[in-house]
Amino acid sequence: MVLFVSGRTDIVAFYSKWFWNRYQEGFVDVRNPFRYNLVSRIYFEDVDAILFCTKNPTPILKYLKKIRLPMVFQITLTPYKNDIEPNVKEKKKIIESIKKISEIIGKENIYIRYDPIFINEKYTLEYHKKAFQKICSLLNGLTNHIIISFLDNYKNVQKNWQILSPKQLEEKDLKEIGVSFSRIAKENNMTVQTCFEEQNLTNYGFKNDVCFSKELAYRLTGKRLSKWISRKCGCVSLVDIGTYNTCEHLCKYCYANFEENKVKENKRNHDENSSLLIGHLTEKDTIKRRKRD
Repeated sequence: MVLFVSGRTDIVAFYSKWFWNRYQEGFVDVRNPFRYNLVSRIYFEDVDAILFCTKNPTPILKYLKKIRLPMVFQITLTPYKNDIEPNVKEKKKIIESIKKISEIIGKENIYIRYDPIFINEKYTLEYHKKAFQKICSLLNGLTNHIIISFLDNYKNVQKNWQILSPKQLEEKDLKEIGVSFSRIAKENNMTVQTCFEEQNLTNYGFKNDVCFSKELAYRLTGKRLSKWISRKCGCVSLVDIGTYNTCEHLCKYCYANFEENKVKENKRNHDENSSLLIGHLTEKDTIKRRKRD
């Protein structure tokens, strides 16, 4: 089992103390997003590896050396300002934390996400090329991998359409991104790839790969590849322990916050000593142990 921490919210940035408490107690409870009173109980003894996904890894740094499981970080670094990412920490400080993580778990276990790419009057193609160059130069030696994606039309994106004002990417734009990003990544000793995107940039030098492959799972855990179940995109099946509408970054393109007005309310219901990320167990809940894959 690969524990996903998390695609539904940024646990690392805002709930690291809660995660550490769960790790120490040996289990974590997760509500089913579609059946509220159905709770999965996941024991860390059944976890083979952890995928941490975050925009700010700093809060979990003090716990990393104490976590006795293989781990991978996917850390999102984008060039947007607070009009798009209101509460994301200063990028230079995030890179300082990436350096520390690289020293602990190795650069081969750090994946940077330049995610998502969109262009408008402010964030032009030239802007992205310069930003990608700067980010890669600062990351040289700290990671081997960069993953990019493009803006998807999520519910939250529709709500913030006027703020984002994205322009349609044409084939010439995709080619320019593909060629320039491939060159920049190579110059800084990295590969660059997409994962399950409609836009195929392999002809322009991008690597053909996924975000969390069977090969990566095997390298981390030593399990045979036949043991892993793939998702539609080709990635290994992940068990997400997060809760939607709880991320305080409030990025305007985010899929995980589709009701931003609930974020503050959910945060007030967070108890770092609860087995659940938000709220507590009730008598109406049915708890089922999530078995090892």
